[in-house]
Amino acid sequence: MKYLSFDIEATGLKEDCLIIEYACVPFDAATGEIADKLSLHTYVKCPSFEELKDDLDPWVVENNEGLIRKAHESGKSIPEFKESLEAYLNSDGVKNFFNGERIILFGKSMNAIDLPFLNRDLGWDWMRDKFHFRVLDLSSYTLGLIDMGLLPKGSDSGSSLMKLLEMGEVAHTALEDAKNTAVMYLKLLEKFKN
Repeated sequence: MKYLSFDIEATGLKEDCLIIEYACVPFDAATGEIADKLSLHTYVKCPSFEELKDDLDPWVVENNEGLIRKAHESGKSIPEFKESLEAYLNSDGVKNFFNGERIILFGKSMNAIDLPFLNRDLGWDWMRDKFHFRVLDLSSYTLGLIDMGLLPKGSDSGSSLMKLLEMGEVAHTALEDAKNTAVMYLKLLEKFKN
């Protein structure tokens, strides 16, 4: 099957936190192709780091200050982000890659943060119109493999799975994480296909 691997970076994990970066890349699980030339990356406008700092989680302050500054300075407003994502989804390259079929979203732990934030900011109806109602979450897939005894307990986080698959550290940038999530899934498919 073909999927659109995506990731967001946000100002935190709470309900009122803001999307500051979005990226996606299509991939084909049958062929192993990751369509890098069809990737999309954008920053999403947010208040300044100074305005946000007092309400940010210490990890975000320590690790994402630069990302927040980029989003504030050069990010697109939510309406501009939505418009650019719609143009991307309607592009000939993306339509051809998915053969005109509804796009299935793929990500890591996306049901906890990524999808709720996108539904909130882009609109429930818009999301249902643009994407298939089915999704594939790498975290859920990994938990199933752990339950079957095929992966060791504790390998369900992105960082632990990347270490297990000898892929290095999690980048915590949307485009690299979207690509790495697709690569992890393809590696797991290859590992367990027999």
